[in-house]
Amino acid sequence: MSFFNKVLASVGVGSAKVDTKLENGDLVQGEKVRGIIEIRGGNVEQDIETLYLILQTSYIRETDDQKVNQTADIKRFLLSERITVAANDVVEIPFSFILPLDTPISYGKTKIWISTGADIKNSVDPSDRDYIKVKPSLLVTSVVNAMEELGFRMREAICEAAPRRLRGQLPFVQEFEFVPYNGDFYRKLDGVEIVFLSQSENQLELLIEVDRRAKFGSISSILAESMDMDETKARLTLTINDIPNMVDRLYKIINAYS
Repeated sequence: MSFFNKVLASVGVGSAKVDTKLENGDLVQGEKVRGIIEIRGGNVEQDIETLYLILQTSYIRETDDQKVNQTADIKRFLLSERITVAANDVVEIPFSFILPLDTPISYGKTKIWISTGADIKNSVDPSDRDYIKVKPSLLVTSVVNAMEELGFRMREAICEAAPRRLRGQLPFVQEFEFVPYNGDFYRKLDGVEIVFLSQSENQLELLIEVDRRAKFGSISSILAESMDMDETKARLTLTINDIPNMVDRLYKIINAYS
């Protein structure tokens, strides 16, 4: 009977199960994530070689002129090594980690989740996936709010594969598309795209791409649009000190490239 149970456990039947329980699944970039991992023993005693969490998302990558979804590991957290779980026993492993500042924001189709893995000797690895909602940091929130005050609304946010010159620690960037609905840039611009390249607690680096509206009847503007020359990019660094004047700061930049 014992040998039969071990055979079943080795193919995932009656083996240990893992379940991650988050203290809070509604989080801000840079916030501490807390929770416990509950391991329920199966029909036989099993050794867990390593226990880990992986913060993950998906992004769009173009391959052979086709767009495919690719899963990306934002960060991996090793929690423990070598745990023995007795049959039918329940083991709880507490954990905490800082949600990286470059974690994408939950908006539109962007999903972020925490995968739990346990490497169990001679067994199928159990896994668990928990979705979280990620809200922007103070600096990113300030930029988004300033764009709204300037008469823009966010249309979508997409994680896309990044070219090497823009790639940080992750293979993708999250691009936010804003469109004007009133204000000085209404009917003047098609939109503004913003990519948050990197950020620390007090500083944020971003790329702003201004998409100018073509002036119909003008040969030069038609040629510019057909050659993709109507989009202008500006790279800048913002700090906590810029928050009180964020609207003016962004207005000057967007207006300069309009």
